[in-house]
Amino acid sequence: MNHTVPVLLTILLVGAVSTAQADHHELKQVARGWVEASAKSPEALAAYIEKHMADDGVFVPERYVGFGFSFDPRNDDEMVVVRVTPGTPAAAVLKAGDRFVSVAGTPATFENRDRLLFRGKPGETVKAVIERDGKQMEIAVARGVIAVETPKSESLRNIAMADPEDWEVDSLEISEVVQEGNVVFVVSEIADTEADTGFPFVERSVQRFQFNDDGKVARNWVLRESGFVLEQLGYTITR
Repeated sequence: MNHTVPVLLTILLVGAVSTAQADHHELKQVARGWVEASAKSPEALAAYIEKHMADDGVFVPERYVGFGFSFDPRNDDEMVVVRVTPGTPAAAVLKAGDRFVSVAGTPATFENRDRLLFRGKPGETVKAVIERDGKQMEIAVARGVIAVETPKSESLRNIAMADPEDWEVDSLEISEVVQEGNVVFVVSEIADTEADTGFPFVERSVQRFQFNDDGKVARNWVLRESGFVLEQLGYTITR
């Protein structure tokens, strides 16, 4: 009897299982490392994304009701639009570089940022005054549901504008990492302190990582306890 064939088959099968287990473990480690890097600094997260995300990878952030633009986080004196998301209500009205003068009659100052009517019921129109190229103009934008995907390159630009001093959290705990095929889920909880008030808060999140055949992250989706965080910081949501 020729024992060579069974032995070779055994070696090949063991090798295949070991490779699959290694890949299984590697994807989970990449997802865990991503979450850990996101709690450290903008530089740490950007470097991790550059290494582990596919060039055509996308981020799928939380949906929200609003307009679809963001302010320059480095400007504490004025509310200047730094990015307008294509396909959102704001895209038809605003441009990067626009400076808000007032929103529904409230001066658009940094101190008033929590009083401005950017959030609220979808479909409602909010009137504002902006300054563009040195000239003031009145605008009106209706809130809508913002559900968009952000390319890797754009996300890296947004991370580069973040304030490193207000990034690192007080603590991070990863409670579960689960894999099903090329998808890995990471459940985590952070504890942090609001910089302006010194109020502590905790926040749980679930991140979903979808990997391509090369082991790179193709889609990153996240769900957080945004409403719970606001409640811990003393904010209320009214209609």
